[in-house]
Amino acid sequence: MTKSDAESASRAMQASWLVTALLLYLTLRLHLLPALLAGLLVFELVHLLASVLTGRLSNRRAKIAAVLVLAVLVIGGVSLGTVLTVGFFNHHGGGIAALAQKMADTIDDARLWLPDWLLDILPEGVDSLKSAAAHWLREHAGEIGSVGKEAGIAFVHILIGMLIGAMVALHEAASIPTMRPLAAALTERARKLAQAFRRVVFAQVRIAALNTAFTALYLAVALPLADVHLPLTKTMIALTFVVGLLPVVGNLISNTVIVVVSLALSPQVALASLAFLVVIHKLEYFLNARIVGSQIAAKAWELLLAMLAMEAAFGLPGLVAAPIYYAYVKSELAAAGLV
Repeated sequence: MTKSDAESASRAMQASWLVTALLLYLTLRLHLLPALLAGLLVFELVHLLASVLTGRLSNRRAKIAAVLVLAVLVIGGVSLGTVLTVGFFNHHGGGIAALAQKMADTIDDARLWLPDWLLDILPEGVDSLKSAAAHWLREHAGEIGSVGKEAGIAFVHILIGMLIGAMVALHEAASIPTMRPLAAALTERARKLAQAFRRVVFAQVRIAALNTAFTALYLAVALPLADVHLPLTKTMIALTFVVGLLPVVGNLISNTVIVVVSLALSPQVALASLAFLVVIHKLEYFLNARIVGSQIAAKAWELLLAMLAMEAAFGLPGLVAAPIYYAYVKSELAAAGLV
């Protein structure tokens, strides 16, 4: 490579970093994170399945056909899974609504025996919660009216993102022409981002599955053996897996729900649930370090700091994107020999 070629490649690399940083920023600022995550998910699933299938095919057209079929199946499977999950929480035993009502009733009943210093920070009862909710609804009526429209737009974005992910996977199966320096550098950035997504999300799915398995053993096996039967057990188990896909924060949400619902039976059951969850999550610290840490070489405090900063800057979307963005940035820095 001549000096001129090296300088051109260096400029292309720097330009690709700037373009990628701008695109990642705009993804959050323009509320396109669902589309990005959906596209990456479909791309990775198709790529994972296609790598096994197409490895046995020598004909180029057969490979493209196989990837196309897989893309359709993955999009259909992801869409069906989303619909079934939403349907479960909306209809199964009352779902989230029943769980929220149960927590409100539990807090209301607990006011009879909780100490005064704790009563001061709790709502005065279900009626107080309803009054506050009604007041909030009146003040935000205009915003609530746009929720349905925003949900529809987000759904369209997700569909478009999945289609783009499938098209990229299909394009990868075809012969790729020789690219100019900037295009090649941007392709490398996209590859590293997809790799960061795969490492973080697939690792987090394994962690959420382990957490859900431990929680299911406690709620559906250990407590019934002790003649303790919590209400809405299946809903809490499903909720544990779904929110467990959010690093750190998901565990706090599921733990709070389980402890509050346990409080409906007795303070002793609530303390037992809290003790169990503390012990399990101490064990999970080692599992997290082994699963996530080995994937992106990041400590828990690094992810927490990234999540805190991204949440402050972009809200909930920033919180969700933080582990993926952080893993991507760290992989780029590591490839450049800076960390």
